[in-house]
Amino acid sequence: MSIESRKLVYEGPGGPFEGVLAWDPGLPHRRPGILVAHSWHGQSEFEAQKAVALAELGYVGFAIDLYGQGRRGETPEQARKLMQELDSDRRVLQARMASALAFLRTFETVDPTRTGAIGFCLGGKCVLDLARMGAEVAGVVSFHGVFDPPPYPNADRIHAKVLIFHGWEDPHAPNEQAVGLANELTRSRVDWQLHAYGNTRHAFTVPGLNVPELGLAYQPDADRRSWQTMRDFFRELFG
Repeated sequence: MSIESRKLVYEGPGGPFEGVLAWDPGLPHRRPGILVAHSWHGQSEFEAQKAVALAELGYVGFAIDLYGQGRRGETPEQARKLMQELDSDRRVLQARMASALAFLRTFETVDPTRTGAIGFCLGGKCVLDLARMGAEVAGVVSFHGVFDPPPYPNADRIHAKVLIFHGWEDPHAPNEQAVGLANELTRSRVDWQLHAYGNTRHAFTVPGLNVPELGLAYQPDADRRSWQTMRDFFRELFG
């Protein structure tokens, strides 16, 4: 198996944006495409490697950009400013997710009828919003995401199945918000799952991370278990 990846510039609201596409050129058929939405720092090597890992599973992975080409949070202060800028207008956030999805569907390696999305931290909120807006995706997966809903109603119909991974000691997504999300999805009659990990903080998928004063810490068991469950989720959706 020889995975290829390349950086791509694409257009969208407030663009241009720069993402990373990864695929296995040895597979002759069209295959499901999966967006990878980034954390508050912006699109980075972490998300690019997740796109490669998805390609190794037989999908086309696309690490997207929600801030704009060249706009990245190099420090926590910069990241917070960029995140707040995006979070202040959830319709722009959703429009950027929709444009990335539309771009993914243009590739000849992607089956445009079979798509999904995963996201980390801020990206977890973004993929939940993709589902909330009624996008035609098979499923979305939130890793240590943030759960507050947009300040307006969801789409009449949420098509996506939803899988959520949550650290029970995550100060950025208190457990009452996790329960609130479960109630929200239940009211919307969504096919949803929520997996909570004990003794686990925010950003549990980021190797080497340990910033206890910010509630951030890698948890290898939660990282491994969540990725395996995600694999099973997409296998069930896409075969």
